[in-house]
This record gives sequence, C-alpha cells and structure tokens, in this order.
Amino acid sequence: MNFPCPYCKRELNLMELQAESDLMAIIRMSASFGKHNNLVWTYAELFGITPMRAKAKKLRLILEELKKLFDGGGFSYRQRLYRITPEGIAEALNVVVKKNFADGLDSHNYLKKVMINIAEREDKTAGRRAEKDLRAKEASLMSGGREAGQPRHDAPYPVPEEQVEAPRMKTMPRTSPLTDAELEANRQRLKNMLKQIG
Repeated sequence: MNFPCPYCKRELNLMELQAESDLMAIIRMSASFGKHNNLVWTYAELFGITPMRAKAKKLRLILEELKKLFDGGGFSYRQRLYRITPEGIAEALNVVVKKNFADGLDSHNYLKKVMINIAEREDKTAGRRAEKDLRAKEASLMSGGREAGQPRHDAPYPVPEEQVEAPRMKTMPRTSPLTDAELEANRQRLKNMLKQIG
C-alpha cells in the first residue's frame, strides 16, 4: 500500500516502513541476550523465519517473547507459574535446538515443556540448599555460635565487644535558681524567637 509522504510528497510503501522498523527492533534486541545470543537465534530459526525481509515481524515477535522470558525469570504454562534461571532457559533452548523437527516449530510449547523439568529440578535444588543452610545455622546456634560459618568462641556470651554501655545522663552544672536579670534576658530572647517565627 503506497501513500504520499506529508512532508516531501514522495510515494512510500507502508509494508516497507513496517519491515524496516521490525528489523531495527530485532537489531536492538539482539544484544540483550548476552552470551546466549547465538542459541536464541538458532532457536528462532526453527520457526522458519527466512527470508528475513518477508518474515521480520514474526522474528521480532519471537525475540520479544524470548526477551520477556529471560528478563522475567519465569513463565506460565497451564495456569501455573514456573521460576527458572537464565542458565536453565539456555539449557532448555540447547535441548530444543538439538532435537530434529520435521516441520519446524509454530509455538513455544515444546520449549515450555522442556523448561518445566528444568525449573522443577532448579526448585528442588534451591529447596535442598536452603534447608541445608538452615540446618547448618541451627546447628551453629545450638552449639553456642552466633551465626553459621563463624567459629565458636569459648568466651561467655555476650562477648565483651558486643556489650553496649548505657549513655551517660546529662549533668546539671547549676542547681541555684536564676536571677531576675537572667529571667528577663530569657523572656526577651523567647519573645524575639516568637516574633521571628511569626
């Protein structure tokens, strides 16, 4: 579909302009995958994105979905939310890329099924690690240590460097009542402060 440019009156093609903006978005997005960039591009090629000029929009949508997956650190599948690390996503992408598909891919469902196993494995590993750390901390506290990882001190608790001295109270240097001149000076000073405040 052609239309005249409102500024220069030159004929422009809407589809070419859209393809250009898609290609620019793809170029900008490529750097956001970091060390997994090649793996992401290989996965995107399974969707049949060639020729790129004609299928730039499809490629942009695939890359946007993968960027959202990497940035969010999780995905949902069948109304359940799964948490996964970028390394887990890369591992799943690697599994999918190495599998031979006769017709290519049309959705991310196979990737999600592979990521479910990896996410559950990561969740179990994180749970075991947290439980192990909690048991180590509990054992340390039961043995008299302050925190897990610190050596046990044979000194009685509290340790002298942990003891806090109470702050000293203000001492009143003067116990005699104020003279009339001092009272009048205080009143004047108070009046001046009230006038300045308003």
